[in-house]
Amino acid sequence: MLIAGFPAGAWGTNCYLVAPAAGEECVIIDPGHQAAEGVEEALKKHRLKPVAVVLTHGHIDHVASVVPVCGAHGVPAWIHPEDRYMMKDPSMGLGRSIGMPLMGEITVGEPDDVKELTDGAKLELAGLELSVAHAPGHTKGSVTFRMPETAEIPSVFFSGDLLFAGSIGRTDLPGGDMAEMLDSLARVCLPLDDSTVVLSGHGPQTTIGQERATNPYLREVADGQGATEAPRRGM
Repeated sequence: MLIAGFPAGAWGTNCYLVAPAAGEECVIIDPGHQAAEGVEEALKKHRLKPVAVVLTHGHIDHVASVVPVCGAHGVPAWIHPEDRYMMKDPSMGLGRSIGMPLMGEITVGEPDDVKELTDGAKLELAGLELSVAHAPGHTKGSVTFRMPETAEIPSVFFSGDLLFAGSIGRTDLPGGDMAEMLDSLARVCLPLDDSTVVLSGHGPQTTIGQERATNPYLREVADGQGATEAPRRGM
């Protein structure tokens, strides 16, 4: 399997290109602010052909390059229906002062083809299987994508802004809810095997085992307690 990732734009949002191997079809996850150039470079480097864009949620730092990327390659974008509105009006998902100077650089709107994600769906794209889990808390329509374990690699979990290395996504923007975040951590993350590789929306790679042992939010959810406040990432 090939996973090419890079941090993009003002918020350092991780964009991922996932394919069975170089020279094959791929899925693009979260092409955010100023990600289009990096996407094109990765496509060329690995000789990939995109078939879809899939989005963990609707915040502009994760969707700002959806229109140019989908338009350049004639592919659909997949997003949960509860976050779809943010593609047309990103300010509705933000505090009005956050990121406003950047708006002039961003093509706001939906691509020509938008498909909606549902909890428990299994997307068969580019020869890959992505299991979708609705995981509200950061936004109402946040989702995660999980790829199954194989003989060659452990399971891979694209957590968006649900779970980070040592932290979780913020819940203080419109649509955020700490109780929903804790429920999503317990329901979506805790059942995963310790060997599961976590590729999040911001920051470095980690594993579920590492986060189960050290992440204060995941540890206290596992213990059935309220989570201790600790620094959180994401927009």
